[in-house]
Amino acid sequence: MLKLLQSIFGGVTEGNYPEWLVKAAIERAVDGTDPCLRAVSGYKKKLRPAILKSIDHVVSLVDRLPVPMTISRNSFGDVPRLKAFFVSPDDMQKTFARDQNLAAYLRGAGETPLQVFALLAMEKRENTILGNEISGELVMRDVPQVSVSFEAHRLVDPTGSEEDTRRQLKRRAFDHLLSLALMRISIVKSTREQLGRHRELLQAKRNLLERGGWGFNDSDSSEKLDVTGVEKQLADIEASLLELGGDDSMFDTYLNILVDVMGNPETYLWASQETLTLDSMGIKRDQGAFNTSELTLNELFNAEGRTLVVALVALPGGVVG
Repeated sequence: MLKLLQSIFGGVTEGNYPEWLVKAAIERAVDGTDPCLRAVSGYKKKLRPAILKSIDHVVSLVDRLPVPMTISRNSFGDVPRLKAFFVSPDDMQKTFARDQNLAAYLRGAGETPLQVFALLAMEKRENTILGNEISGELVMRDVPQVSVSFEAHRLVDPTGSEEDTRRQLKRRAFDHLLSLALMRISIVKSTREQLGRHRELLQAKRNLLERGGWGFNDSDSSEKLDVTGVEKQLADIEASLLELGGDDSMFDTYLNILVDVMGNPETYLWASQETLTLDSMGIKRDQGAFNTSELTLNELFNAEGRTLVVALVALPGGVVG
């Protein structure tokens, strides 16, 4: 199944997918969330448009990434983005030397490849600090400034060719959408279980109250009033469970969640560009300011509030030399 899905993203144009591969993607979506969804009548027909839309989305998302940025120790000083992403050439080299994904790829590659392509992913941090500013002949101290730094660097899907890395990234993006759908399904399942347990406790309490066995004495008016309150809580729980999907339709509910996520991929995983003007110390400056560089960053966002700065990169032989 994994090899079939990888093939979906290789050598095809957007919207032009062999039928048997689309079917493989549908089955992967079900296996990746809840195999019991196959119990829903017509699940393939219901999923098909959503799966096609997700495939189109991830293909477009990855194909829009700019050409790989060539990385080497010698080119560090000439590439503004590298100087922004890393503190120094040594810091860059150490970062790649301890990257587990890169190490795993090189161990399995056999011969050392001439180049390794991967997606460099980072987290951007902006902090307000106090620094010095020069205005004419005056030096102003303790001026609020915004410092930009990049952390948690890692290489994603390293391979020996740009095409293979892009194909794996498309598969990864597709699977990420599935993980977001699975998370939503899991929340609904957990909520159903909690409501079910609460319902059982309230039903037991109601039975005790109705039998007058809640206290040591005969049932009194306060206990009768409590029965009414318990009945109201039970009714509210039943309404909530019905909204989440009754026992006879819960798999339909889960399938609808999967269809919603995969049918609206742009609201769950999307990309944009941000342009920053930074000086050599990583301080935000106005556009065109002296001794600054203008950087265009590619950013990925998901519906869970996660943001990553990403860039395709090409490393010589897997090691920055």
